Amino acid sequence: MASAATLSQSSASTPSSSDYDADLIGTHCELPECNQLDFLPFFCQSCRHTFCLDHRTETAHKCTNAGAWATRRREAQLSRPAYGANKPMRELIAQKPCSFPGSPGCKTTIGTSLVPGVHCTFCNRDYCLKHRLKEDHDCANQAPIGAVPTAQKHLETARSALDRFKLWSSSTKEKASKSISRSLPKPKPSSASARLVAVNNLKKTAKGDDKLAPEKRVYLYVEAEAETAKAKFPKGAFFYNKDWVVGRVLDAAAKSLQVQNLNNQSNDERDRLRVFHVEGGRVLEFNEKVGAALVSGNTIVLLRGVGKAQEDLIEV
Repeated sequence: MASAATLSQSSASTPSSSDYDADLIGTHCELPECNQLDFLPFFCQSCRHTFCLDHRTETAHKCTNAGAWATRRREAQLSRPAYGANKPMRELIAQKPCSFPGSPGCKTTIGTSLVPGVHCTFCNRDYCLKHRLKEDHDCANQAPIGAVPTAQKHLETARSALDRFKLWSSSTKEKASKSISRSLPKPKPSSASARLVAVNNLKKTAKGDDKLAPEKRVYLYVEAEAETAKAKFPKGAFFYNKDWVVGRVLDAAAKSLQVQNLNNQSNDERDRLRVFHVEGGRVLEFNEKVGAALVSGNTIVLLRGVGKAQEDLIEV
């Protein structure tokens, strides 16, 4: 028979039912008449008590603060700013007909909820969906209006460059007819053999850096407009490095022809020099490579105040 001390020690080491409850995972339902142990209890956001599956709703456990959770959530949603609050609404285009040109034109009314209209930033007009593309409403032949004065300015600049080049060309022909010795370079020969002979003759008179390798040279006729040089059509034959950019050729040509070059001193296009490629019929960009834009036998003209490069100024 076990002694009293042994029984006492054995009973002390045996865990009680309350000890088991403390170690188990889960929580007892806090409804007094239930008190069921639930391993996945539910927490009530209104009364802040825990309940089992059967008494999880506010109605089932007769919540003492029913509706508090829903009220807090509704107030939180109402306190949030509305989407787009404090932001100005985009002004809608007033109802008007499509700006498609011609007769009878387009009769579609734009500025409505179904046909909002599309604004063209180039000609500053509003069109329907059918005529929204530049090609569809002949944008290139329409003068920009309203908020796009820069486009009109570029167009006028291109026309001014063309007019000045035509004036230079006609004056040059007249000067050549009066004095053969001071005639300008003949037009580019059409046949390959004639072009080869013209380039060979150009190489005999062209000036440049003698240290430059022959395969790196491009031989050009260089001239200056009278207004540019303040003289009577100075001209010359020179060769330059194919790896140069047009801006460097401009500096060298202006120095050779003694033309005042203010490109590094003024940002006003009326003072700046530009290089006009006669055969290409356009003003060259300063950063274009000489070897990519020009070939031996071409003619370039120094023009002042014609603005930035404009493509296809004349038909050659």
